[in-house]
Amino acid sequence: MRKLVVGNWKMNGVASDLAEIAAIAEKSLSYPAVESALCLPATLISRACDIAQDLPIGGQDCHIQPSGAHTGCVSADMLVDAGASLTIVGHSERRAAQHEQDHEVLAKAQAAHKAGLKVIICVGETLAERDAGNALHIVLGQVAGSLPQNISGDWLSVAYEPVWAIGTGRIPEMADVREMHGAIRAALVDRYGTIGNSVRILYGGSMNGDNAAELLAVENVDGGLIGGASLTCAKFEPILAAAQAFGE
Repeated sequence: MRKLVVGNWKMNGVASDLAEIAAIAEKSLSYPAVESALCLPATLISRACDIAQDLPIGGQDCHIQPSGAHTGCVSADMLVDAGASLTIVGHSERRAAQHEQDHEVLAKAQAAHKAGLKVIICVGETLAERDAGNALHIVLGQVAGSLPQNISGDWLSVAYEPVWAIGTGRIPEMADVREMHGAIRAALVDRYGTIGNSVRILYGGSMNGDNAAELLAVENVDGGLIGGASLTCAKFEPILAAAQAFGE
């Protein structure tokens, strides 16, 4: 399967950044062995879809309900209406700041899938949890609680994001990445059978052009969920180039 490289712009991006999105979309065509996408603020999705028709555009969250009295929230149906084809759910920043629990992440994933979106479910441990030796327990618990019991098709991906590595420039040792991704793979196969081998497991947490090739070479690292390095074409392209090498 092709490597999947998804940029998460978080709370960044206004109209003046559409040119950068267009540049990323154009450059992504140079890397056909890579499946790439950008998950943008909801305010940019429709305009980004208009100017970047060859690049999948996604949201960064969605509400459990398709509509209703939920001021300030965006439903999966609204994302689809804006042109999105995927969304992130359960990102560590939402788990921490919005206190989202596994069952809520699961419900959001199911709502997004029902609306026709592909879904990236995020899991990951804090530095305190890793230092206490609980990283595997925490992450596999999130996998168990956040993922649906049964799946069909290729709509689901999992992103492992060690919380302490997000935006810090720090990454785990490659042996730690290999151990965690291997454990997640085993959990996916245990839950879904052979289809668990085809669920992409992305690494997120300070992946950039300097370390992407090394991270993507780790067994069961099927791509990356990219934060700050996805905000410009100049920083995002080296990651696409690194991923392309694995498909040639």
